[in-house]
Parts: sequence; structure tokens; C-alpha cells
Amino acid sequence: MSKGTVGARVGAHMKGQLVLRRATAADVADIAELVNEYAAAEIMLPRTEAQVALALDDYVVATDAHGRLLACGALREYSPSLAELVSLAVARVAHGRGLGRHVVARVERLAVQRGFTTVFAHTLNPNFFEAVGYAEVPRDLYPEKRARPHTTCFERSLAQAPAERWAVAA
Repeated sequence: MSKGTVGARVGAHMKGQLVLRRATAADVADIAELVNEYAAAEIMLPRTEAQVALALDDYVVATDAHGRLLACGALREYSPSLAELVSLAVARVAHGRGLGRHVVARVERLAVQRGFTTVFAHTLNPNFFEAVGYAEVPRDLYPEKRARPHTTCFERSLAQAPAERWAVAA
């Protein structure tokens, strides 16, 4: 997609099928564009196309039936049992349709497949993470995240999450 078109043609009423899947090389530019729209507003950290390409196996995307990127999220290993949910973004035209929840569930499923037992996230949107079952935890648990004091840290034990949670995002 060209600059500024991620999700742009979805319109006010998203019709058709939502596709949740692992990212492919064809998604790299769109993922970087979507994430960087939020990074420009200092809502999330920027990602270059090269950074996305290097971590492509860690990304999950939501697209419409025509393949247009609507949302993304990624899993970053933090330790052998702990992973961070990063680059969670939903195209503004697709807000309020549950895409963030679906992407989080799919990223959690990927975490379980890789053997992680806990996922954490730093966010400027604590209400969202509370709504999807994450619990606020002290920032001191993740010392290298102290540099972003304006974020809130959330965590979820995947051992406690019901298996059907990931079935939705299959």
C-alpha cells in the first residue's frame, strides 16, 4: 500500500471477512506504516521496515477479505518463559470492532505455541489491557522499561487463560 492508505478503504462499516494470520513479507511495509502512524503521535515506538522484516515471524496481522491490513501485533522474547506483546496497532478506521482483542488472542496463542507462560505489555491504554484480562504489575519487574515512565505495565499468565480464548483467533 502506498503511504497513508493502511485500512483507508475500509470505510465506516467494515463488511466481509476478517482474516487473522501470521505476517508475511508482503505485509512488512504496511505493518511499519501502521505502527509508525502511532509512533509519530508518541503513542508507541517506531519500527523500520528492516526491523519488521527481521522479526516477521513474530508478527500477527488482521486483514479484511481483500488483504488490507487493519491491525497488527508482535511477540518479543524477554526470557525463556516470558514474552512482551509489542507493536499492537489497529488502523483508526477499524477502531471499536474488536480487532485489538483478536490480535492479542492470536499473539497469545503464538506465545503458548513457543512455550511462553507469561506475556507482558507496556501501554498508554491501560483500559484496553484490563478489558482483555491483563493485570497491572509494578514497573520494577521490567527494569529496562523504566525509561518510559508514562506507560503502565500489564501482565497475563497464559497458564490461567482458558484454551478457548485462542480458539477464537484460530
